[in-house]
Amino acid sequence: MAREPRVVAELGRPETPDETAARKAESSRVYRSSQNVRNLVAALLATLAVVAVIVFAVPRGSAPEREPIDVAAAAERVATAEGRTVIVPEMSDDWVVNLAGVDGEGRVKAFNVVYAPADENARGFLNVSQGFDADESWVTRVLSGSAPDDTVTIDGITWDRYELDPERTGNISVALSTDAGTDTVLIYGTTTRDALEETARSVTDQITALRQEAP
Repeated sequence: MAREPRVVAELGRPETPDETAARKAESSRVYRSSQNVRNLVAALLATLAVVAVIVFAVPRGSAPEREPIDVAAAAERVATAEGRTVIVPEMSDDWVVNLAGVDGEGRVKAFNVVYAPADENARGFLNVSQGFDADESWVTRVLSGSAPDDTVTIDGITWDRYELDPERTGNISVALSTDAGTDTVLIYGTTTRDALEETARSVTDQITALRQEAP
């Protein structure tokens, strides 16, 4: 016995063949669309999982602190290599050493120590340079052709004092220079007069000794 066509409630009558085909096609479309959404969500979750693994696998923490520079040890090495006495500034805890070694300015070698403020929020720098067998022209070259403004006596040592334009001298605003036997000591940077003079006091005895050693 043939089955009566199913009555569709929404239509109140059996579907026509075209309506049945259209209904099945729509059901297939909806199914495929849902599958695409599920696949997209699955791919997104997989990507997030990979990112999470990478993030948590990367080591955390701050970079290791740089080993402090031993100025005395550096000066001793240079003294041995150059066969001469090399001064060692005695700085307060307000300064940290960024560099200590020999560099050259023209024909003159110099032992150069570069200091920066220990306070990370503070600005400025301070250099202490000992020019080996340097004359006045070495200081002039380092200070971009500047001439001294006056002199100042610190612990019995007479220094040439420079007040400089940082825009013309590469951020150098103040400087002091004096002879140390056959060498020249130059203290300079962007800092206060007090800091400059305190540094000069720290090398007074060494400058006196170098003067006494000079032929």
